[in-house]
Amino acid sequence: MKTLPGRRTRVLAATIATAGLVLLTACTSSDESGSGSKTAAGGVELVKAGQLTTCTHLPYPPFQSEIDGKVQGFDVALIDLVAEDLGVKQEILDTPFENFKTGAFLNSGECDLAAAGMTITEERKKNVDFSDPYFNATQAVLVDKDSGVTSLADVKSKNVKLGAQAQTTGEDHVKKEGFDPVSFESSDAVLNGLRTGQVKAVVIDYPVVQGWLKDQANADAFEVAEQIDTGEQYGVTVKKGNTKLREAINKAFADAKADGTYKELYEKWIGPYDESAASPAAS
Repeated sequence: MKTLPGRRTRVLAATIATAGLVLLTACTSSDESGSGSKTAAGGVELVKAGQLTTCTHLPYPPFQSEIDGKVQGFDVALIDLVAEDLGVKQEILDTPFENFKTGAFLNSGECDLAAAGMTITEERKKNVDFSDPYFNATQAVLVDKDSGVTSLADVKSKNVKLGAQAQTTGEDHVKKEGFDPVSFESSDAVLNGLRTGQVKAVVIDYPVVQGWLKDQANADAFEVAEQIDTGEQYGVTVKKGNTKLREAINKAFADAKADGTYKELYEKWIGPYDESAASPAAS
């Protein structure tokens, strides 16, 4: 990435997750011996010395997925900025998505934060503290081009089998609309369900669909029937009461938006820059 005016060059350190285990890299000798300090810049307390441990759920492109043996994506790059400000490296732990609602891995001290393209909801706020929102997200209805479906209403009227990712706001939305969707464990499983004909339509976050349609084979087979504005905003979570880390995340995101880093990352991972989606108001 080129150097941006008024800001030191960002090093977007990619991290590696293998079988859900954290691989430690670039620690100091004191960190490797376990005797390093767990207090980072700004007095932020970390669960492990020398690293900012992120819980995520793979894969969820373009926010986080394994590419060429490394976990990469929009969320990964944003949290690298937080880690850089704290003077540490980001390390990633792949965890089940249902734990994001409860904050289980934050409360048990396995992770400092969770970043997984996660929608801010009142229910989730009961268990975790959210950062300021960093992305506005709509849902998309993606259909087989041969389905004849042009909207979510069509899915219902034509009795088309619908799929969604389990434990997501997309699944919640269609259930509230009276659907009984086929529930898939991951976004990859959702796409595979569409490819194999298990379902003829799926509802999932639009940025994920944008990533899928960059593949010509997917673009030839599927199309967006409808975008649904559910008023969703993504946030990063920390353990309740972890104010210093939450403030560090907010500052890093605000700085990135101010100096153009956010726009560069958005265009790299999401697509053409959409200022309305990229600059949500703080909740």
